[in-house]
Amino acid sequence: MRLVLLGAPGAGKGTQAKKLIEKYGMPQISTGDLLRAAVGAGTELGKEAKTYMDSGNLVPDSVVLGMVEERLRQDDCKNGYILDGFPRNTAQAEALDEMLDKVGMSLDAALSVDVPLEDLMKRLTGRRTCKDCGQMYNIYFSAPATEGKCDKCGGELYQRDDDQEETIQKRLEVYTEQTAPLIDYYSGKGILKSVSGTGNIDEIFANVTATLGIS
Repeated sequence: MRLVLLGAPGAGKGTQAKKLIEKYGMPQISTGDLLRAAVGAGTELGKEAKTYMDSGNLVPDSVVLGMVEERLRQDDCKNGYILDGFPRNTAQAEALDEMLDKVGMSLDAALSVDVPLEDLMKRLTGRRTCKDCGQMYNIYFSAPATEGKCDKCGGELYQRDDDQEETIQKRLEVYTEQTAPLIDYYSGKGILKSVSGTGNIDEIFANVTATLGIS
């Protein structure tokens, strides 16, 4: 199964990707991980990417696609892969399709994990983290026994800057403007699959495997 994962921040696609990896051994290809690895290893593409990153610019799609292509040529991708975090817009999707056609590894499906906006806001703005042990909570779904205190160590809970409502709102706006059109793109190609991302994690995963037709 060659798969691209779609979903807004907080939709839980990372959790479902992890479960797919654990059950089927499908490698997860994250462009962020690829960039860090290439820069750390000092590969030619890594050096090129680093020049852009050091100057505060976005790494061009051509460089990212080159890294994705290198990764897909590795043996563990022969029986399938999960692309996570790329493409982020339709221009990247078109370029990705051209590259995948070239290497004979075209996508089988684009899986969209759908969650209502109100639930996304609660998932993201409700997160609280312990300053001492790092344990995470959600004041709406998994609140600590005592408000503001960690159940594990009694440490103080805080809200990270990137979990503030204004920041979350901006992230969701960017997703809607840039990434959501991918839903229409892959629907038009006839490979879009959608599942609800609300409810029990295992139940969602059962829906994912059923929707993808894998067992």
